[in-house]
Amino acid sequence: MDLRRHGLSMHPLWRTLGIAWASPYTLVGLLVGGVGLCCGARVQRRGRVIEFHSGGVRWLVRHLPLGESTLAITLGHTVLGQTSAALDIAREHELVHVRQFERWGLLMGPAYVGWSLFLWCVGGRPYLDNPFEREAYELTGEF
Repeated sequence: MDLRRHGLSMHPLWRTLGIAWASPYTLVGLLVGGVGLCCGARVQRRGRVIEFHSGGVRWLVRHLPLGESTLAITLGHTVLGQTSAALDIAREHELVHVRQFERWGLLMGPAYVGWSLFLWCVGGRPYLDNPFEREAYELTGEF
């Protein structure tokens, strides 16, 4: 994967500011992952991202709105996945979301949900037409 293409190779100052700006969501992800660890989940570090999978984390991800088709979800610099294999499949896509959290920080949640609600109201596809998902799919060549 070309890190520059995904905006993941940047000056250390910008990287540090991006990590700080995304940290409220990262803390939520760490909390959810920590609870998941108490319920059989596993944890691994990939670069500056902490990934949780299996156990209670798998249960949570499977019960998200898109159900069993959801491989993983990103919260700041944490990724919650169904399994280790699911994380391997979704990693590039989720790294685009990590970069989006670095850019949008606290505004990421409201912006993502706002777009999904708007698209639902106008008859669009709340997930696939969401600009955040479109960017992730386009940058990873999945769209």
